[in-house]
Amino acid sequence: MAQDRSFRSSGTSRTPSRRRLLRLAGGGLALVALTAGTVACDEGAVDAEDAGSTGGEQPKDDDTKRVDGATGGDGKAPKPLWTKTTSAETYGDNDELVVAGGVVLASGSPLAALDTATGRQKWSLPGGTVPGAPLLLGKDTLYLASGQYDGSVTGYDPATGKETWRSHLGKGYRQPQPIAVDEKQVYVIAEILQDDGSSKTNVIAALDSTTGRIAWKEQRDLGTVQNGIHAAVRGRHLVYTDFKKNLTVRDTATGGQVWTQKTTKTNYGFFAVHEDLVIVPQGRNLQAFDLADGKRKWSLEASEFALFKEPAVLEDVLYIADSTRTLRAIDPRTGRLLWQSTALAGAELQVPRQYVKVGDTLYGATDLDKNGGVIAMDAKTGDVRWTFNDGTGDHHAWLVASDGERVIALHGTQLHALPV
Repeated sequence: MAQDRSFRSSGTSRTPSRRRLLRLAGGGLALVALTAGTVACDEGAVDAEDAGSTGGEQPKDDDTKRVDGATGGDGKAPKPLWTKTTSAETYGDNDELVVAGGVVLASGSPLAALDTATGRQKWSLPGGTVPGAPLLLGKDTLYLASGQYDGSVTGYDPATGKETWRSHLGKGYRQPQPIAVDEKQVYVIAEILQDDGSSKTNVIAALDSTTGRIAWKEQRDLGTVQNGIHAAVRGRHLVYTDFKKNLTVRDTATGGQVWTQKTTKTNYGFFAVHEDLVIVPQGRNLQAFDLADGKRKWSLEASEFALFKEPAVLEDVLYIADSTRTLRAIDPRTGRLLWQSTALAGAELQVPRQYVKVGDTLYGATDLDKNGGVIAMDAKTGDVRWTFNDGTGDHHAWLVASDGERVIALHGTQLHALPV
């Protein structure tokens, strides 16, 4: 398998579930036209009804359901503040549900922005999102891949849906997808087109987030792939993984490769970054590497038959579960175990694969629906407080996001706002 050992070109984000394999196929082949700058506003009132609690009735299409806030005492999940049926077309990646500018957005066509407080639609983009491309937030801007074959990337104001930024990588590149953003640049991956319209290689590039100009671009090795990319930026380091089990770090100023290495098992690209470390789950081992030189700084081993799942660093604590339903809180700087909980196993709950934290509560979203959903846990002990499930039985993974006042949960096409 090819490693990511690229060179400067001339001239100017797992064990894949069925949903994720479909996502990859869609990302490589299907295009959804994005009408740049076209915004449809919908500020009208929405019908108010009593909402179902855990295991309640499935909401009707295009209805918003609203109830008084409940806090979910005695281990019972709270009732949603509102529930909305959306145009979501998600496949379980963490970057398919985002909250910014007072709105929540879920990947789909059209791309609809809903008010986090009421669930009412604020704006929409008729063309929607490109399958396989993330909803990338940075510098108060929502960056989206274009569905046109013009090599463009577009930025929008998340509060209004108005186009605020645009960059053209060039017509020789197909479907540039934003993968990361910092204060100065937007980083994209794109296929390099051959004369016959096929593609055998891809390029990684940095676009100036003010002017849209190309800061640098690097062609990656033959055999690397543009699908399954997960990326993050810390200072001068852009770190990313792909489905070829490459873990690569580049210099954000020049695009030059700092280091790259093959990993054994990377949960298909999921990792966490904290300060100067990249933390990667590899089967039963959790390993931290120095961003500057790739040297291993610490490692943690799970039990014999356990496999680590997706990690998340929230407020300087690393949270990660394993396949035996053990949840750990770890100091990401040293790998020191802060606490370990088997409450998920005791309650026979699915393992979370995405997390948000509000106050002293850690909310985890599960990949599978049965015995899963959104799990609220004590962030200091891992004890389970309650589990929310909408009872639809939809096979899609759960996703969570938060505006600090509500937890937004997405399941299939159902979007729920839960009180915190």
